[in-house]
Amino acid sequence: MSDEGGTPGGRRGYAGTWPPREAVAPAGGYTPISVGAWPPIVETLRHWARAEAGAGRLLPWLPVAFGSGIALYFAADHEPVLSLAALVAIALCAAAFLLRRRQAFAVAVMIAAVAAGFAVATWRTARVVHGVLGRPMFSVSLTGFVETRDIRERTDRFVLRVASIESQRGAPKLERVRLSVKKGTAPEVGSFVELKARLQPPLAPLRPGSYDFGRDLYFQGIGASGFVLGAIKTTVPPESRGLALRYAAFMQGVRDAIDARIRNVLEGDNRAIATALLTGRRDAISEPVNDAMFVSGLGHVLSISGYHMAVVAGVVFFAVRALLALFPTLTVSYPIKKWAAAAALGAAAFYLLLSGAEVATQRSFFMTAVVLIAVMVDRRAVTFRTLAVAAMIVLVIAPEALVHPSFQMSFAATLGLVALVQIGMPHLFAAPDHSATARIALWGGREVAMLLLASLIAGLATTPYAAFHFHRVAPFGVIANLAAMPVVSALVMPAGLLGLLAMPFGFDGVFWAIMGTGIDWMIVVAQWVAALPGAVGRISAFGIGPLIAASVGIILLGLLRTPLRLVGAAVLLIAVVWAVRAPQPDILISGDGRNVAVRGGDGRLHLMRTAKDAFLAKEWLAADADVRTASDPSLMEGVSCDQGGCVTPAAGGSFIALTQQAEALADDCERAALIVTARKVPQGCTAAIIDAERLRRQGGLALRRNPSGFVIDAVKPAGIDRPWSPAMSGEGQPETTVRIQGTAPRAIDATPSESDLQSED
Repeated sequence: MSDEGGTPGGRRGYAGTWPPREAVAPAGGYTPISVGAWPPIVETLRHWARAEAGAGRLLPWLPVAFGSGIALYFAADHEPVLSLAALVAIALCAAAFLLRRRQAFAVAVMIAAVAAGFAVATWRTARVVHGVLGRPMFSVSLTGFVETRDIRERTDRFVLRVASIESQRGAPKLERVRLSVKKGTAPEVGSFVELKARLQPPLAPLRPGSYDFGRDLYFQGIGASGFVLGAIKTTVPPESRGLALRYAAFMQGVRDAIDARIRNVLEGDNRAIATALLTGRRDAISEPVNDAMFVSGLGHVLSISGYHMAVVAGVVFFAVRALLALFPTLTVSYPIKKWAAAAALGAAAFYLLLSGAEVATQRSFFMTAVVLIAVMVDRRAVTFRTLAVAAMIVLVIAPEALVHPSFQMSFAATLGLVALVQIGMPHLFAAPDHSATARIALWGGREVAMLLLASLIAGLATTPYAAFHFHRVAPFGVIANLAAMPVVSALVMPAGLLGLLAMPFGFDGVFWAIMGTGIDWMIVVAQWVAALPGAVGRISAFGIGPLIAASVGIILLGLLRTPLRLVGAAVLLIAVVWAVRAPQPDILISGDGRNVAVRGGDGRLHLMRTAKDAFLAKEWLAADADVRTASDPSLMEGVSCDQGGCVTPAAGGSFIALTQQAEALADDCERAALIVTARKVPQGCTAAIIDAERLRRQGGLALRRNPSGFVIDAVKPAGIDRPWSPAMSGEGQPETTVRIQGTAPRAIDATPSESDLQSED
């Protein structure tokens, strides 16, 4: 064997003669990556991976794995077995504990966290299990306690905890129902009432892949919704209201008192927004202002979230600390910073109770509480660990929050902001290199840059979720937030807090007026930005796949510290391309079969309907990135209707029919390629049929054309049976496609006319 020796170039070769192989270039000047170049690349990747798996880097990934387990639970076709899910989770957690000193510990912990998330979600559903109305009931007698009440723009709404329910056809057992009433007639919270109502099952998704409102109501304990028929009678309850109802009645009284005081000073949208910011009741905001807020990117202000909780806690923290700092003895001898944090925590807890303690507000409170507790125990407040602890608390208490847009958008934005604080701020707050930089910093340039970056990053992080759930993005959201949020933070919210403090003493009016001035500015900014050309960024609906990919990309970009985070950018790019290329349906059919949207030759949807449903039409148009409103006359272009039903041509030239009367079926079977009807179809009908029974079992349908017919996506695919969406009984499993048979030639009358016969004679 030859000995290793040196080469003239300083490299080491063998026999001291030939240079190493990687130094040899082939003819032509092109040098591909040789075998010898891979070891440094692999070693670099290993170095980055070791850095990412270093001490303290595991905790931020725990809520990611835990949330993945919850996502798997909601993706299941039927309800898992709780005992088995719990047993598997306990076994895997025990295995992870036993492997705590082994290299496989990190992998074992992640697997155990996934199993724990799955088990906790299963347990949560088992704990809230209750009856869900399966069919409409048109006249039901109800008695019960009023638990909550919402004041809205046109109607009021309340939740009734059912004590008794009676109907001529027999009534299922329901624990809670949500009822709408004429404005101003909602009963007081805590009162015991008797009434008649028309009940409907909880609202199912309006199209395959859209948001499941019924799932939300299920986890709130609500099994039906509807409206009151006639008068509401308040009576003496047969039993005590209980502590929970007494507390709810007290807090409702506080909210009503605050709203009444604000009403004395402010009117219209100013009053509605002020009440929304302080009590969480945002349903009274007019539709034009509400739309302008969301189009401009300021819609997050209307829903009490982490921003509001942070402002409340921050104002109290700095105010208390400043007051205590006025006393030198306290400043020197006592931890006034911790006292201020404790006062801010108490203020945040009161704000949580005042705003109704909804899941989104609970999440915001937990995040704020973790930050304040970190201050009290001398830990860094804004870190990935803080975010991880807050996320775990929320997901353990309410696993269903994972599939809610507010949770997704809030934590995506917070993850981006924490990453900015951990990575961006050290660079922005570095010592200036020259006098120009120093002057810019002194004049607030650094703070403006941070505000701009924070708005940009939070907006970009929430874009995938806004596009998926609401089918729109805010291209000018950064402009709106830069113009409005400083006023909201420095004027509107502090004035609101001072108004609450001054209200018992009767000096709150001036603070409501100041608050109204700031809200005026916010509305002006929202309407101005919403009116800019291109302010409404509409996105067509796409499936859950691109959203998952986008979430993975955001998590990788936010949590990874090394250049491996660029993998997240690549995954995000894939998600964008995937979402843009998602195919759109050719036909949409509502769950009740009364509305059918058909994509015409112009590429737009045309609507056949036997009952108007503006909310449904609005959702369908939004999911199609269509700028038209539900009342736009062009929706009916090309649609022919009579008493028998409606018919319209599809993009391929075939006809789609919505048939109401049996007499029209013969002609529709002969001419149409697809018929949607609740009537019995005659034998030998050559058209594809979507009947009422199929819609009853599968809900709304989306059909995409293929060479042989249509591929069907259903709100409830065959085999799906969950507590909030129970499977309907029926024979067999519906097909996932419908085939279009060749239309039989129309029979032609062969009888000659008399004139023709005479001419032949």
